[in-house]
Amino acid sequence: MKKPVPKMLEASWETHQRGVLYLNKDWRATSRMPPLLLNPGGQPLRTVEQAPATEYAKRSGYYLDLKGNIVFLLWPKCYHNLDSGEEDFYVVGSFNKWQVTRERAWKLQPVTLDGETAYTVAVSLWKCTLAAKHTFKFITGSNKWLDVPADAPNSVRDESGVVNFQILKERTGYHIFYFQPQNQHRILGEEALVWNDPRRTETCAISAGELLTQLYSDVRLGAYIARGQTIFRLFAPRASSVLLVVSQHPDMSRASTFAMQRLDEMIWEWVHPDDLSGHFYHYHVDGLNRDVFCHFDKHVTVNDPYALALLGRAGPAVIVDLDKLPQPGPTYTPPCWHDLVILETHIRDLLANAPVDIDAADRLGFKGLAKWLRSEPCYLKELGINAVELQPVQEFDSESKDEYHWGYMTCNYFAPESTYASQPEKASQIPEFKECVDAFHENGIAVILDVVYNHVGEPNNLLFIDKKYYFEVNRNGQLENWSGCGNDLKCSAPMVKRLILDSLTHLIKTYDIDGFRFDLAELIGVNVLKDIEKRLKEIKPSIILIAEPWSFRGHIGHALRSTGWSSWNDGYRDFILDYVKGHGNQEGIRYFIAGSPHYFARFPAQTVNYTESHDDRCWLDRLTENAEFDGRLPTQNDRRRTHLMCAILMASIGVPMLAEGQDMLRSKSGHNNTYKRGDLNALNYGRQQDYSNTFQYFCRWIRFRLSAAGALLRLDARPQDTYLRFIQIDNSSAVGVLYNADCSKGAAQLFFAVNPSYSPISLPIADVGLEDFLQIADHERFDQHGLAFALFAIEQGTVHLPGLSCGLWIKNS
Repeated sequence: MKKPVPKMLEASWETHQRGVLYLNKDWRATSRMPPLLLNPGGQPLRTVEQAPATEYAKRSGYYLDLKGNIVFLLWPKCYHNLDSGEEDFYVVGSFNKWQVTRERAWKLQPVTLDGETAYTVAVSLWKCTLAAKHTFKFITGSNKWLDVPADAPNSVRDESGVVNFQILKERTGYHIFYFQPQNQHRILGEEALVWNDPRRTETCAISAGELLTQLYSDVRLGAYIARGQTIFRLFAPRASSVLLVVSQHPDMSRASTFAMQRLDEMIWEWVHPDDLSGHFYHYHVDGLNRDVFCHFDKHVTVNDPYALALLGRAGPAVIVDLDKLPQPGPTYTPPCWHDLVILETHIRDLLANAPVDIDAADRLGFKGLAKWLRSEPCYLKELGINAVELQPVQEFDSESKDEYHWGYMTCNYFAPESTYASQPEKASQIPEFKECVDAFHENGIAVILDVVYNHVGEPNNLLFIDKKYYFEVNRNGQLENWSGCGNDLKCSAPMVKRLILDSLTHLIKTYDIDGFRFDLAELIGVNVLKDIEKRLKEIKPSIILIAEPWSFRGHIGHALRSTGWSSWNDGYRDFILDYVKGHGNQEGIRYFIAGSPHYFARFPAQTVNYTESHDDRCWLDRLTENAEFDGRLPTQNDRRRTHLMCAILMASIGVPMLAEGQDMLRSKSGHNNTYKRGDLNALNYGRQQDYSNTFQYFCRWIRFRLSAAGALLRLDARPQDTYLRFIQIDNSSAVGVLYNADCSKGAAQLFFAVNPSYSPISLPIADVGLEDFLQIADHERFDQHGLAFALFAIEQGTVHLPGLSCGLWIKNS
């Protein structure tokens, strides 16, 4: 016998006292409402009313209006990281043969819906028949396809794996109903709707739905000491029980177990009468696995997301009374953003072969780095940078102290990495990390942390606390994976955003961190990034905020222009490599030297210019003329092109960022992804001597950029277009740049020229007056007092640039 089709598809709570029901097809009997009761046993509902058809369209992208037209509707809140400056949207689908057209018939117009701006266009049925099961998508006026929301009820995947909207003739917006219960009830419990029809009874569980991810509490969370007591609190809204396990022993032997009590509908609490500082703890969270959106397991050990220190990635957590630790001294003020020169680096890469007298244990973490920074010589101080961007130091999923790991699989957002500590069982990572940050500050170096809030590592504690609240899931309950790491955090959920904000606040207040670089920030979302900016600048106005503005889902570089965030400039990274290899173009080099204005960067420091980061092959291995990307023995051209890159990077408007070892021609022997290869990532300081001329070339460019004379390269605001004057000739990508061409910054000027081709060229500089300038650098040497550079002849109104060369001239006021 054929199983009957259910009348009710799904039901969920929208607010504390209103739910929403989706039927499997339109309900046309407007004179009566569906026969619904609350829960088996038959509690009558206070109200049942048909929802506006637009309620469906917000997630599905369409509805049928009273005139019989299909109305396509774009509800911006459903689309991640929609650029707030985008105003033109079009609908494209099988009904117009997927032709991207700017015809008015397919352009969406702005309307006000529920007090918000939405975009709609009505299309006659003859253009878009319901019987054809058409598919469609929205596209912006700048040709960016908008991904179908993960919770769209009509999403369908085509043969090539692309997800589109589908028009369903049986559901056009008239199948949705609001309902209200008669009495107060626990909305996160086992509620259900009953279809009370004499011919057929049917039950549909009511999920927490949108209400779940709206839940918020400002109650203090974690384990903390107050008035001699230890208070434990955990946000676990759908849990049915939470057990707290506490022990004096790191192996959790002879532990005591306590059944935590509900403080309210969301928070679980246990108050222990004693000060348990130094004890260890974890939780067991249980709940009803009623559907694919739950992942409870009472046997799994769950670490506190707010734990201040852990013994290891799997825990247990250590109870720490921050009031008993040395209090932080005066707050360090980092350089202004436009004055930064950043080095991306990894603690163990720096220390493994560092020429400093420290023992093997100290080479593994915070203590060793603090000692080296207070010693002479020290690579970081010799290089002359004034900021480091440390690869992740929040607790990540290394299994042992000796395992090397980049750190991008974060397990806890408050705790410094335990394998970088000398005595994690005593939570020594807290004072040792603070001492490390202090050592940087003593040497005038700001500390920017690389933080990962887009996904989590193993063990995935949040998954066992509440899967649907903490993670992006599709309609089948599967974890979204735009990060490429198997789970994407739902950063827009209020308590997830609070977890992010609280942990960042803790890092600033406890360790005096100067800034953060956000891994795959596109997944965090523009709105959450704006909230982060607002909160952190209230705490530390000088805070440095850098986004990696992409994920596998999209790119938000343009959308961040209206914010106070800066972004890694991947376009710069890719272009400069091609440029120094002779494959660039005039338009590109002008755009990137000028600081990627207009589209990418609203102000100069909004672009972080770089040519290498930890990801993929290192600079030299991508550049080298050697086979198999092996730059261990760089050619003369490899060296020369690296020098051109350094000069261009330091001469570009924006914030320059180097990767560790670029200055000593670092090679990873051609290997591409070295996230667990400490042997390949560890810096070989012998190359600092082997290629001392290259190292000194980088140091001197950095020193010049940070000097008073280099101020013309460090702009705090976008200058007039007349500030830079570019000089080029046909059929060549060589360029000359006059800085302060309009004398808006006084009489001082700089002239920089670079020729990435093998062939010599001559640039016309008759009206630049280069005869009055002093040349202080070429592609091999840098001397601020000026040298004789015979190769760069200035005659008959031209400057001669040899192949693979560059030069810098200065005119003092």
